[in-house]
Order: sequence, then C-alpha cells, then structure tokens
Amino acid sequence: MSTHSSKLGPQFSPARLKPALEYIEGYWKRLEKFKPHDDGTLVGLPRPYFVPSVANDTGFSYEEIYYWDTYFIAQGFLGTHREHLLKGLVEDLMSMMDRFQIIPNAGRTYHTGRSQPPFLTNFILQVYQVEQNKRWLEQAMTVAKNEYRMVWMGTSHPNWRQVYHGLSRYYHVDVLDDLAECESGWDMTTRFDRKALSYLPIDLNALLYKYERDFEKAALILGEEEEAREWAKRALARRAAVRNYLWDEEQGFYFDYNYMTSKQGKVWSLAAFFPMWAGMDDADTAERIMKQLEKFEFEGGLTTTAREPEIKMPVPTQWAYPNGWAPLQLVAIEAMERYGYHVAAERVARKWIEANLVQFEEKGEFFEKYNVVKIHEEPVEGLYPSQTGFGWTNSVFTRLCDKYLRAEETPYVERVLTITPLQELVRNPRKTLRRVGVKLNGAIPKRLM
Repeated sequence: MSTHSSKLGPQFSPARLKPALEYIEGYWKRLEKFKPHDDGTLVGLPRPYFVPSVANDTGFSYEEIYYWDTYFIAQGFLGTHREHLLKGLVEDLMSMMDRFQIIPNAGRTYHTGRSQPPFLTNFILQVYQVEQNKRWLEQAMTVAKNEYRMVWMGTSHPNWRQVYHGLSRYYHVDVLDDLAECESGWDMTTRFDRKALSYLPIDLNALLYKYERDFEKAALILGEEEEAREWAKRALARRAAVRNYLWDEEQGFYFDYNYMTSKQGKVWSLAAFFPMWAGMDDADTAERIMKQLEKFEFEGGLTTTAREPEIKMPVPTQWAYPNGWAPLQLVAIEAMERYGYHVAAERVARKWIEANLVQFEEKGEFFEKYNVVKIHEEPVEGLYPSQTGFGWTNSVFTRLCDKYLRAEETPYVERVLTITPLQELVRNPRKTLRRVGVKLNGAIPKRLM
C-alpha cells in the first residue's frame, strides 16, 4: 500500500513499483512492429512503429499504427534509451500524409476517411530538440503544413473541417456524426450529443493554435521572420475566435460550440485544458480553469468529464465520467506545469500512478482506461471491450514516474532492447555497415590492412 500526503498525493516504494515498471519495460518488444510493405489493408511504413496492444482475450489484435496513440507512446521514450525511435515514428506518420494526403486514424486503408487529434508539430519539435537538424525540421514542417492546410483547414469535401469563423470541426469522408466523433479520439463521449459534425471542439482548435505557434517557432529557427509573423497573426486570430465562441465568461471554462444552433455545449470536460497545454491562455484564464479542477479530480486522477450534468446516451460512453485516460492526464498535467501549478500537477500524477498500480496489482496488466473515482472498480465500458497492454498507458505511467517520483521511491529496472543488431542491419543497412566498418578498421592491425 502507498502512504498518502494530501498535498502531493500517494507516496510509493521501489518494491511496489518494480514489478509494474519491469512489466512495461518487457512489453515494448511485443508492441513493436516493422511492416515496410502493404499487406492487404495494412499500410506499409518505412520505420518501426508501436501498436497499442497485442492479441488478447477480447478478440482484438493490433498490427497497425495509430496517430495519436503514437504521439503519446513516444512521450514515454523521451530522455530514455528509446528516444532515438521518435524520429522514425514521426517519419511513419509523415509517410502516410504524403501518400494519402491525410494522416489516417490508423494504418489501414479503410481508416483513411478520418484522422485523429493532430499532434504532429509538437512531435516534430521534440525530435528537433534531440537531433538539431534544421534541414530535417524544414522538411518535416512542410509535411505538417500540408496536413494543416489540406486536412484541418479544408473547406470542402473530403476535408470539410474549417466551417465557422476560421475554426474547425472533426469530420469523416462519409459525413456521419458518429464517425466524425471517432476522429476526435473520444469514441464515444457525451460532449457532442452524437452530433459531432455540428460542434467546434475546444481541444481540436487548441491543437491547431499549437500548430500555428509551432510553425512560427520553426520559421524563426530557420530564419524566416516574415513567415513567423504570419503564423503569429493566424494564432492570434484563432485565439480571439475561440474566446468569442467557446469560452463561457460566467462559468470561467471552455465548452464545445454547436455552430448550427449557436449554443455552447453543457459538458464540462478535460478538453478545456488543451488551451492551457497549447499556451493559448493568459494567467487569469488559467487560474479560472484551475478553480474547476475539483470537478474532475478524484482518488485516481482526473475524470474525462465532470459528474454533472449527468447525460444519458443511447450508446456506451467510455470517454466520460467516471473514466480516466492516460493521454488526457498527461495533457492536463503538462498544462498545469506550463502555468506554474506544480503542486496540483504532481498530486494528479501521483493519483494516476496509484490507480494504475492498484489495477496492475490486482490483475497483472495495464489497461487503456481506468475508473478514477473508485480505483478498485472497473471502468465504464465502451462500444468494444477494455484493451490490455497498453501502449499509451505504459508510456504515460513511466513518464510520470520519471518526472515526479523521488529517487528513494524509484527502483532500478534493467533495460530491454527492442531492436536486435540483426534487425538494425536489415532496417538501416548502410548506417549499420558503416558503423561496423569503422569498428573493424580500428581493430585490425595496420600491417594487415
């Protein structure tokens, strides 16, 4: 059992954490795939990638990459011996954009009619911070600009997403609300009342603001000051439109906006933390949002939506109270950190770690979602059974442990390499042979050369 501090949340011991961290470390090799050629509906990709889970007793078996899963899986690799894999993951996403003119929901040809929440520019900048390669940055940002313009700012079918005062919605090529809701990643949720095509989502438009700011940043790195100013103008225009339509001044919170009825939605959700994560808010706005944290914070972290108002839906809504999801925990925690709410961020992180550990200790696995209100109980199910594994949960868990746990809480875990030397030779023959050649040249006596 963990001890508990009301200020900082649960405290842990190395003995308790070690089995969970060893499980995660050993699980990555099971999630890694390398499929360079198409296989039926499976899209071939140039670099290794990671799937959310392996075959399990729910009947699901993943072979394909997923867009926003890949971003959040990569967050657990930052600063670790797997950090070098980030560039390949970004290039896999870029290859699909080049091929399909959209980064699909997943690497299947039948998923090319929709995307998922866009995180590409932040992903690219994370790689640049490691690689410091300006040529690569310019090439990658060109692909991201194509995604921004063609997919997210499209004004006609098959990418009719920009629909109202420069703001965008989620969409699907078949123009169906439920499939547009799948593009949101929140399938299914109470946020859109099954009318996703009619809503301007706060998270999506915050992510597009982040794109615009990231394009500005990249332009400055590349010495393109005039272009940087243009992106800054776009970002400011989006922020003004978001403030006008999606901000409720009386309640001090963001809500999705139904542009067909000219009314804001009623659902309080963690999507409102995306503007903080993107740096869109001023300090006063962030403070008002933080005053609503108690609506979401429970024993095991943050619920996806607030308990009230309780909305009954004709389909199961797993992206809602009382469930918590790893990517939303990380976004909210990083949002708090960005605005100086360090104590709240650590407390939520520790609660989430505790919720994950409780279920791991009871069942020996990590899961895609958790009941954060009653951490010993099952989450509310969605349209499909809860998945085990689980890629983004594992990564967020390890990232939060690395950031928030003290040295005396953290065990030593032996690294497990996910790529063998033979695999490296097959995937990068020139680079590998060049490296081997250098070593041989240094080892062979000069008289034998």
